[in-house]
Amino acid sequence: MKRRDLIKSAAVISIGLSLPDTFSMFISFAEAADNPDLAVVTGRSPAAITRAAVDALGGIKRFVSRGDIVVVKPNMAWDRLPEQAANTNPEVVSEVVKLCFEAGAKKVKVFDRPVNDPRRSYIQSGIADAVRALGADVDHMDNRKFRDISIKGQALTSWPLYTEIFEADKLINIPIAKHHGLAKITMAMKNWMGVMGGSRNTIHQRLDESLADLALVIKPVLTVLDAVRILTANGPQGGSLNDVRRLDTVIAGVDQVAVDAYGATLFGMKGSDLGYVRIADKMGLGTMNISKLKIKKIAI
Repeated sequence: MKRRDLIKSAAVISIGLSLPDTFSMFISFAEAADNPDLAVVTGRSPAAITRAAVDALGGIKRFVSRGDIVVVKPNMAWDRLPEQAANTNPEVVSEVVKLCFEAGAKKVKVFDRPVNDPRRSYIQSGIADAVRALGADVDHMDNRKFRDISIKGQALTSWPLYTEIFEADKLINIPIAKHHGLAKITMAMKNWMGVMGGSRNTIHQRLDESLADLALVIKPVLTVLDAVRILTANGPQGGSLNDVRRLDTVIAGVDQVAVDAYGATLFGMKGSDLGYVRIADKMGLGTMNISKLKIKKIAI
């Protein structure tokens, strides 16, 4: 090292020692700048690729702190088995829950408002048993906990939403990528219909605008998109294994708009092909232009 560089390095270290909080913040910002926008991981083990995707973004401690109460929101909407790709893969969900506890989470809550019978959907999905075994709370949603939330969106001015997502310290979204008759594809942003109360089917009249509106008030710290199996037709409920394609992939990111835009490529589409992604991008809620993103791809 040249003498002038040595002096400069010594000066930085000196400043860091005298201002430890500032220096730590500087290091945190520097580390965050190095993290990719999206991590795309492929491999045969759903748990392993989920962990690798979160690690590639900087690790679970970037998102969950000791003592946090964390809400993990998978898709458990249907009375379907994991092989039918209508609900989030239980191994992906359980690995995220495991990571949260490893980071020191005080409590992890896992819930959804299913379309089918909640008792059957929770069990058939494989998610309830998998995460209960890890110590997570898996309760059916309580109708008394829906409250009107001001949204002030294009289609939704307010809507009854589940209060526990706002009371938690951290919110993590774990959707599955699958075909949808109205939205074309359902992934991260549409997964929030599972925290809506009331007659949520009425938003289908302006579905794209409504999904973007929900993103105004629902802010996950992390989105993990399950593409271990994707449902290519007859979604969102599916049922036939002929409609299922195994990709052994997980996509993780902070920007749920970007996650959905990348997810569209799994179906031979672009983010701009999805109305709710276009609208959310225009509203400044994220980016659909994945060509501008730093994407880290890993095969394990």
